[in-house]
Amino acid sequence: MKNIKLRAVFRLFAYCSIWAVVLLLLGVPVAIAQQKSQQQAPATTPAIDAVAATNERIAQLAGATLVKPGDYSIGSGDLLGIDVFDVPELSRDVRVNETGYISLPLMPAKVRASGLTTFQLQDKLAELLQTNGLVSTPQVSVSLKEQHSQPVTVIGSVKNAMVIQATRQITLLQALSQAGGISEDAGNFVIVTRPAKEVDSADVNTPSTSAEAQTFTISLADLLETGDSRFNIPVLGGDVVSVPRAGIIYVVGAVNHPGGFVIQNDRDRMTTLKMLSLAGGTTSTAKATEAIILRKNAGSGKRDEVPVDLNKVMKLKTEDVSLQASDILFVPDSSGKHALHRAGDIAVGLTSGLAIVAASKY
Repeated sequence: MKNIKLRAVFRLFAYCSIWAVVLLLLGVPVAIAQQKSQQQAPATTPAIDAVAATNERIAQLAGATLVKPGDYSIGSGDLLGIDVFDVPELSRDVRVNETGYISLPLMPAKVRASGLTTFQLQDKLAELLQTNGLVSTPQVSVSLKEQHSQPVTVIGSVKNAMVIQATRQITLLQALSQAGGISEDAGNFVIVTRPAKEVDSADVNTPSTSAEAQTFTISLADLLETGDSRFNIPVLGGDVVSVPRAGIIYVVGAVNHPGGFVIQNDRDRMTTLKMLSLAGGTTSTAKATEAIILRKNAGSGKRDEVPVDLNKVMKLKTEDVSLQASDILFVPDSSGKHALHRAGDIAVGLTSGLAIVAASKY
């Protein structure tokens, strides 16, 4: 009886062991596959993540900015609808000419509309109709039918370069937000250029004068910290908002992570050691003693070759070499050293299609 019980226990143990092995065999590939999938999951590029966060911040601040709408100022090219109550002969659509004036029948002179709101223009027209004896008690309404006079141009390293018609006052952050934010190669400041504008004189015998053009240079870091009005300035019709491209230094050849590295902070001194660090160091076949810097010559337009011994630099036996925007640091390897060293243009060609990453943050 005891032997029967023992045999039953052994059978049960064997049965459980077999299933345990089966489950283990089934589970191991799954675990390995999960581990491989985790290892092979593509990592997002830090530069892209940083730019996405910056653009999210721009959109957030632009939406939270409270701007007094104000009234639209009429400008040249706008189409106005003028209606004089009970006087159809004077009611019509008129286009503001290039000098900012409109013409109406029976009016002895052209009327300046540029710079006025629709309400100010209708009051002005009513006064002129009455003083010229054309209408005893004029009731005038002016409407804006087409707007062409207040373009804000957003260009440079933005997602979508565009022209915004500023129907009301907008801020710098709102202009950048409408353009989709900055792109990956954007620099660390924004330039707002405001053209010279004509200023009317109160005296009709005194000619109009022109205000000087203005340029505002604003740090993106200051702009994005709080959206303070000192930096988040209003942009006006005719303004050009430009986001300059940041300087890029390329590292190619026998390095672990070749690419173009954006210099987003011009105050940082970029050197060969910093660039090698960002590029993951040299490979085992690198000829670090025969590296070259390909630098564009401003006079000839060609690239000069500046030799640099990276071994001595890394061993602190010689001073580190400073790099400039658009420089290409080429590290040859043992196989292609001679050919590429003689033909710098080939190394220049290697920079096309490289990943662009941020060398420093704002």
